[in-house]
Amino acid sequence: MSRKPIQSHRELQVYQLAFDAAMRRFELTKEFPNEEKYSLVDQIRSRSAPPVVAQKQG
Repeated sequence: MSRKPIQSHRELQVYQLAFDAAMRRFELTKEFPNEEKYSLVDQIRSRSAPPVVAQKQG
């Protein structure tokens, strides 16, 4: 089985899984109460792996 070279970090399965998890976190935090908007929500949303994977790949 021959593999073609990776052209973009978006092709990496780890990136795709991390991106999906980040999107799920974002959707869940939209339902949090307003008083949590600028504390807990920011902390949860900032724990996003896809940008880190993209930085490592480049």
